[in-house]
Amino acid sequence: MATLAVVGLVAFTGCATVPDRPQVIVTGDAVVDGNAQRAAAPAKDRALWDFRVAASALRAANPAEAKLRLDDALPLIGGILANDADAKRARGLFSAESTKTFIGEPYERVMAYYYRGLLYWRDGQPDNARACYRSGQLIDSDAEAVDNKSDYVLLDYLDGFASAKLGGDGSDAFARAQTNAKGKTLPPYDPAANVLIFADYGRGPRKYSGGEYGEQLKFFTKDSAVHSATLAVNGETVVLPAFDDLNFQATTRGGRVMDHILGGKAVFKRNTDVVGNVALVGAAIAADNAYGRRRRPDGTIETYGNRDAQAAAVALGAIGLLSKLASAATTPKADIRMWDNLPQRLSFAALRLGPGEYPATLEFQDAAGSTLPGLTQTLKIQVEPAARDTVIFLSELKP
Repeated sequence: MATLAVVGLVAFTGCATVPDRPQVIVTGDAVVDGNAQRAAAPAKDRALWDFRVAASALRAANPAEAKLRLDDALPLIGGILANDADAKRARGLFSAESTKTFIGEPYERVMAYYYRGLLYWRDGQPDNARACYRSGQLIDSDAEAVDNKSDYVLLDYLDGFASAKLGGDGSDAFARAQTNAKGKTLPPYDPAANVLIFADYGRGPRKYSGGEYGEQLKFFTKDSAVHSATLAVNGETVVLPAFDDLNFQATTRGGRVMDHILGGKAVFKRNTDVVGNVALVGAAIAADNAYGRRRRPDGTIETYGNRDAQAAAVALGAIGLLSKLASAATTPKADIRMWDNLPQRLSFAALRLGPGEYPATLEFQDAAGSTLPGLTQTLKIQVEPAARDTVIFLSELKP
């Protein structure tokens, strides 16, 4: 049977920056508390909580719960929401983006498939794992425009590795991964490697809104002190470099820096507000001209009405009022709900180990390659005498 080893260091609780957490009794168990918050959350936020609980479950060495939560969320994020009523309302001018069913930004959806892939591999299903990595590639490449190609290293690398394990040719996928590896030399595939190590570390991107109306979806990214990791096991030091960076993935499309801007709504709100102001001023001027006073031949003063000016004042007033109401009703604020317990960096390594239990030591290094004090962890790797691969999941982050 495959094993799943977990190392964690940074707490998940208390890391949300948006008020989307239902009030529940906190037990201190991230999986239990996350499921309680999921049960209390509105239906539109269920996938968000599935994501969060799945990551916590992986770090808590609870793969069954992680699979349950990801299998609940994946049908939602696979693109079946084209006719979803909430999504239609959110695309309208008078509904907030946060009213739609949460499916996440492309990097969030990619990570759901990435995690599900490693769980499939753990269960002896590299073919299904490969399907998950390919789904992630499609999500990333179709994020904004058809000419944006997926630039994750590990999605292609693991796609090809799974093909090699299944007796196929993974060379094309390996070549794509090497092209995106930014100077890092990827290890060649070893189909005989039976221990697969998935590692992640650092804190992932955070969402916030910007712009005059909060219409810009922006990302706060802080480079983690951890830039790499090493695992010492069976007299060998396994290097775990960062192959993918979610901060980079969240803030780029096809390698180009970008900002998400809900500009259509913002422009509409600004324009209708300006139109309303101009129309109301015009109505006031027309109203001043709608009535006049003149002296009669007998010396008395009479008030007379200018019907055209009166009609113009009424029309402009109506336009101004409607425009101001439309502007006030427009909700351009960006959706900043986020999968807030994602890592920054992803790594992978494969090695050969015979059946048995192996003590191991995990260390994290900074940008200069120096081991970071206080982060060293010890664990045991159990390799079973089975045909399937042993999958090890290591994370700097706690559940």
